Amino acid sequence: MKQPDVKAFFDESTNTFSYVVWDPSTRKAAVIDSVWDYDAASGRTRHDSADAMIGFIQAHGLELDWVIDTHVHADHLSAAPYIKSRLGGRLAIGEHICEVQQVFGELFNAGPAFQRDGSQFDHLFKDGEHYQLGSIDAVAIHTPGHTPACMTHVIGDAAFVGDTLFMPDYGTARCDFPGGDARTLYRSIRRIFALPEATRVFLCHDYKAPGRDVFSYETTIGQEMSGNVHVHDGIDEEAFVQLRESRDATLPVPRLLLPSVQVNMRAGQLPPSEDNGVSYLKIPLNAF
Repeated sequence: MKQPDVKAFFDESTNTFSYVVWDPSTRKAAVIDSVWDYDAASGRTRHDSADAMIGFIQAHGLELDWVIDTHVHADHLSAAPYIKSRLGGRLAIGEHICEVQQVFGELFNAGPAFQRDGSQFDHLFKDGEHYQLGSIDAVAIHTPGHTPACMTHVIGDAAFVGDTLFMPDYGTARCDFPGGDARTLYRSIRRIFALPEATRVFLCHDYKAPGRDVFSYETTIGQEMSGNVHVHDGIDEEAFVQLRESRDATLPVPRLLLPSVQVNMRAGQLPPSEDNGVSYLKIPLNAF
């Protein structure tokens, strides 16, 4: 199995890892789960994190084919359209984005002008869809549970699992967002565990489990199967669902949930400007 090169970028303010992954023989590249810097207090946006990725791609002579989000993130804004505007490539997400757009389009009262068919993206991946990154075979696997639209992208020997799994000492993603479901997540993880044990696993977030002093982003299928504190081999579905639902009941709403979702459901674009030329983010009161 071919091995892509991978460069991780970390945004500590949102605990997010973004990736540039590329075929070393053809220099074809993909960006996965990019970050658009957003200051909630001032409402200001910046492109520092995205510019770091763009600079890396340019400095290493890579050609961007794909700008992928593994799902509609609830903890950071996506910089996908900005990166595309600078480097090209196709904006892509899983086809179940339509379900997320329907739910959150209603929550934010986005109106009939907001398309709920995924048309803001250039490509919607189907479950099991095969594609290429240069000469490297890749496949998109639908792995819902955290959200209905979560996808795992397996590119050569590397799996980009989004929020589905964390480092083995930290566990798994929460399932209490609209459309989330712990039982579904367990079954998605079992699909991921069917990959070869040597498969490299790249995570979207890390929060440093108690006793660990450094942020980490890479593990393997084998390490997750043997050591994940929530879902290692021997943990059955009922035990996982009870653990996950009990834990989720104690978790606060993510700090950037409301800004993030209404931007990310639009493929990283701000809501349309109003008659004064300014875009506004809505904060629905008492909705959670």
